[in-house]
Formats: sequence, C-alpha cells, structure tokens
Amino acid sequence: MPTPAKASPSPARPAARSAARPARQPDAIAILREDHKKVAALFEQYEHARSASVKRRLVETICHELKVHTAIEEEVFYPAFKAALKDKELVPEARVEHASVKSLIEQVEGREPDGEDFDAKLKVMGEFVKHHVKEEQNEMFPKARKSRLDLVELGRLMAERKQQLMAH
Repeated sequence: MPTPAKASPSPARPAARSAARPARQPDAIAILREDHKKVAALFEQYEHARSASVKRRLVETICHELKVHTAIEEEVFYPAFKAALKDKELVPEARVEHASVKSLIEQVEGREPDGEDFDAKLKVMGEFVKHHVKEEQNEMFPKARKSRLDLVELGRLMAERKQQLMAH
C-alpha cells in the first residue's frame, strides 16, 4: 500500500493567514534604535561628503530627522518613561541634551555649509547625539524594558506621531 503524500500547504494559504494578522508593530525602543542608526549613518556620510550640495542635502536631512526624533521622545516616550519609573535624572538630562542639539540645528539649518565653523558645528552635533544615544541605549532602554511600560502601545503612539511630523 503506497504511503500517503504529505499535504503541502497551498501557496495562497500562508499569504491569506498573514493578511488576516496585522504586521507586528515595532515597540518604542525598536523605533528609537532605528532612528539612532539612521542618524549615525547620516553623520558618517556628512563626514565624507566633499561637495556643498551633498553637504546641504545631508544637513537638511539630519536636522529634519533629529527634530522629528526629539519630538517623539519628548512628547511620547519621555513622559511615559518618567511616570512609569518615577525618573528624576535620565529624562531631565536627556531634555538638556536635546536643547543643545536643537541650538546647533538652529545654527546650521537652512544655511550654506561653508567653512570650518559649519563643519565643526556638525561634528559637535554628531558627538552630542552619539553621547545621548549611548546613554539612552545603555541606561534608559534597559530600565524601560524592565518596567511595566507597554512598549508596543508606546511604539504605536510614537509611530503615529512620527508619521505626522515626517509629513511636514
């Protein structure tokens, strides 16, 4: 008697199953980490850029990305983190770091990338951002993961707000 052939799933079946199930929403930390990687790559590109037009485009992109990123942190992530962990240190320090970066953004955004002072401002901005990212990823994110924060819901709110801000 021949052995019955294994039933292979229909090719349409997995697609139908995944269509019925919404795509997994990235959590708040995944969204912030992705932003951190993107901005780090942009600063790296700026360092190697030689033409003024390439630098100008990179500066505008860096400034826009940082403004959106700081907004979603300040409007959504930090208040939730501060409340959940009764934080009186990490969030205030992060807001001060944001203020320094915002000041540098104001000094370079919409201006021609001309000369050493302009490049120095981008270099310092990149260093501030790198320091800030390191603190978030090494201190804030592990505490957020251990807390009772609903990081998926927070991620949903952040993604929604980010989408609104990116449109402008």
